[in-house]
Amino acid sequence: MSYIEFYVLPVTAARIDDYRKIANESAALWLQHGALSVVETVADDAPVGTLTSFPRSVQLTADEVVVCAYITYRDRAHRDDVQARVMADAKMEQLFQDAPVDGKRMIWGGFKTIVDTDAA
Repeated sequence: MSYIEFYVLPVTAARIDDYRKIANESAALWLQHGALSVVETVADDAPVGTLTSFPRSVQLTADEVVVCAYITYRDRAHRDDVQARVMADAKMEQLFQDAPVDGKRMIWGGFKTIVDTDAA
């Protein structure tokens, strides 16, 4: 089984291409430090719900889109090790200096895998 770190964040819609560039460079950094994979997605069919939804989860504004991303690891200890190395890397801070993201509204967390149809 693997360990997943999942992110949900608001991104300025007009700057989604800027975010894509940052995401690509960030993914390379995560992989360099040992992550198994990185996936970034932008909402295509995530309507505002009555009580809960992806847009509500990040207090999405009219000029933003929801981005969901996940990074895979062998286990939590591996995630903790990789995350510490990435956060200590000066390149990470540089990447997000002018990012079209409101980090205060970002949601993230680590999850233990309980079903994985891709597992060997």
